[in-house]
Amino acid sequence: MDQLKHYAVERLAAGADAVAALARGVSDAQARWRPAPDAWSLLEVICHLGDEEAEDFRTRLGCLLAVPAAPFPSIDPQGWVTARGYNDRDPAAALARFLAERQQSLDWLTGLDRPDWEAGVDHPAAGRVTAGGMLAAWVAHDMLHIRQLNELHWQHMATWAPAMAQDYAGGW
Repeated sequence: MDQLKHYAVERLAAGADAVAALARGVSDAQARWRPAPDAWSLLEVICHLGDEEAEDFRTRLGCLLAVPAAPFPSIDPQGWVTARGYNDRDPAAALARFLAERQQSLDWLTGLDRPDWEAGVDHPAAGRVTAGGMLAAWVAHDMLHIRQLNELHWQHMATWAPAMAQDYAGGW
């Protein structure tokens, strides 16, 4: 397995474990809690990750590897949060869906035989997008949302923990 693919598979597998760990033991109320009206909840992040897994990264990377010049399928990640009612979904089902989609992605990635990571297309908003760049963006996307889930836990704790506890722990 080439280095890029190996790294991505390892990080995406670890990312799924991290998301699952951050979702475990969360009450229904905390899963739906938002630190601000325009911020996402833990549940919304997990639903987003499931949809991105199925409809963005795996799909678009597949397009780049199969027919690089073909236009990407249309997506609306920001709009899906409300249009698809993410915060009204069942948290356990949302996590299970994300993990199933991620496993499907890992199986697919592992099975790729000598992918052309340089295959690419000129995207109107992102510039030149290569398969290797898309794979790296997928891993980076995971890292950003794992950071977001951690921050949501910290922000939720701030609603009930004494200020001294967070000050003593160190600054966020």
